[in-house]
Amino acid sequence: MTHYMDFERPLAEIEGKAEELRALARTNEDMDVSAEAAALDSKAASLLTELYKSLTPWRKCQVARHPERPHCRDYIEALFTDFVPLAGDRNFADDHAVMGGLARFNDQPVVVIGHEKGSDTKSRIDRNFGMARPEGYRKAVRLMDLAGRFGLPVITLVDTPGAYPGKGAEERGQSEAIARSTEKCLQIGVPLVSVIIGEGGSGGAVAFATANRVAMLEHSVYSVITPEGCAAILWKDAEKMREAAEAMRLTAQDLRKLGVTDMTIPEPLGGAHRHPQETIKAVGAAIADMLKELSGKKPKALIDDRRRKFLEIGSKGIAA
Repeated sequence: MTHYMDFERPLAEIEGKAEELRALARTNEDMDVSAEAAALDSKAASLLTELYKSLTPWRKCQVARHPERPHCRDYIEALFTDFVPLAGDRNFADDHAVMGGLARFNDQPVVVIGHEKGSDTKSRIDRNFGMARPEGYRKAVRLMDLAGRFGLPVITLVDTPGAYPGKGAEERGQSEAIARSTEKCLQIGVPLVSVIIGEGGSGGAVAFATANRVAMLEHSVYSVITPEGCAAILWKDAEKMREAAEAMRLTAQDLRKLGVTDMTIPEPLGGAHRHPQETIKAVGAAIADMLKELSGKKPKALIDDRRRKFLEIGSKGIAA
């Protein structure tokens, strides 16, 4: 069953009517509703195009959070072979909000790390909705250390509303763990590429996305705080999230102009959740292009390139 967002309600009504007609026809073989259903399908397609032609930043946030959007596990299963998951931070526990391990991408050995939100109620609770605790970031550091030791490119898939802000996480050094992961991204002498596949929330995202090349899916978002959090702080009213999203410049298009990201990956009409396999294929092609661009670079050149990239962030927007 398709999950419709608030702004898609008119679309839901049209597609619902078309499905009702087809269900009625299935119970009555003498009834021919093909023409009426086709007309409704055409109307729905036109409306879908109109809705997604110019999504507002807040609507992009809704699309980025869509529960049926492909998650980290989907990308790993489709794009990587011989995936061997590695668990634990060798200190406290294994954080299920972070997936990672050794794999092959286009037959090249790599390390892949990503946030996993889960796909149903049980797995979402187990994965803490993609909000990593310190153990998740320390696991990522361990994996990046392995990548540096064996000269393996690192691919990260970012999809988190932010790092988990709970009491236990803070007691175990959440901010320090995030800082260490970000630092490790800057230190490793191997190609590091990142894709924002859904939400890129705050330091929890930066800890994986401090990469040589950063790509974003067309309807993903990347910001220092959620629009709701921003609105609660600035306006003392979380309901002003639409205004906050507009002001924060969190869309893939805005961030590409600012130089925060290097590539925007187009999504199929209606968003990644409507055509997940097509989206996954496009992400795979983008990762291949980014790795090819970095291929052959020496460790020092990769580290210098990464540091320079982040020192220059925002200069385009400031100059403008």
